Amino acid sequence: MIVQQFHPLPKFEDSYTLIGSWLVNDQPCGIGLREDRELITQDLSRFYPHTILG
Repeated sequence: MIVQQFHPLPKFEDSYTLIGSWLVNDQPCGIGLREDRELITQDLSRFYPHTILG
């Protein structure tokens, strides 16, 4: 079962920003920043991936 709850995103100038993180075997491996002019991000939102090496 997936349970989600609404949490308002911060707005910087004209964009809402969401930070997502990924774990593999309980170890951090990446984060992504997703930005959109709308409160709900979508598949056309700007996306900035980051890799964690080490």
